[in-house]
Amino acid sequence: MRLNFLCIGDIVGRPGRRIVAEKLKPLVKELNIDCVIANAENAAGGSGLTPQIYNKLLRYGVNLVTLGDHTFRKRDIIQTLEVTDNLARPANLSEYAAGRGVGVYKTSKGPTVGVVSLIGRMFMKPADCPYSAVDRILPSLQQQADIVFVDFHAEATSEKVAMGYYLDGRVSCVFGTHTHVVTADERILPKGTAYITDIGMTGGHDSVLGRGAESVLKSFRTQMPFPFEIATGDVKINAILVTVDSNSKKAERIERIRLNAEYKESTSYDSDDGKPEYFNNNF
Repeated sequence: MRLNFLCIGDIVGRPGRRIVAEKLKPLVKELNIDCVIANAENAAGGSGLTPQIYNKLLRYGVNLVTLGDHTFRKRDIIQTLEVTDNLARPANLSEYAAGRGVGVYKTSKGPTVGVVSLIGRMFMKPADCPYSAVDRILPSLQQQADIVFVDFHAEATSEKVAMGYYLDGRVSCVFGTHTHVVTADERILPKGTAYITDIGMTGGHDSVLGRGAESVLKSFRTQMPFPFEIATGDVKINAILVTVDSNSKKAERIERIRLNAEYKESTSYDSDDGKPEYFNNNF
């Protein structure tokens, strides 16, 4: 049986959520998608995730949600992390951190999908070894899930490429997130794992990684903190379409997807973003 997966790159703020709300369900129908995986660690005001936004993403058609270095930026997500089985924070955070490093979803066709969230260590905050973490997780996850995807949320391209080769033949797909810039290296690795270094972001592309260019430039030039407002121009979805044979677990296709918004984004504040962070220098 062949299954189609849509993996959506970092959803940034209200513009990213709006285009997902507008485009996702028609795209799922058009491409016969069996499972949607989305990185949502920037979904709430550009940094973090709230329970309200998590629930909205599920209503829009997302089945599995992954997070990254801003997992705990909104404290009210902690309880949700503890009680849901389709929301994954990086598995190589402290073993005492709230939440799970895997998410599981049963498709309508029968096979169950598991996603592992990992975070990189190069140019990132301290974290445990992602290789040891995924080695520890895979044996038990493969008892629960027929097909496994891995979201490697990392800065360095070399670290992501290395993880792709490390997991080649052991999982169906390794995709990178975090840099917000889509890469053109999608391919099927020698042992059958689909791979891309970074899916890119879902949000305003007339920007610096989803934030207003003017304020980011001020911060870079002056080394002073400035509010990094969410950009609202040129809103796009960046995603990948992956086809997997559920019997062999091998990927048969990986393709980049890019869609434009058809609305004019409002700059009004959305209370679901959580409390605004006026001097947030972190992407």
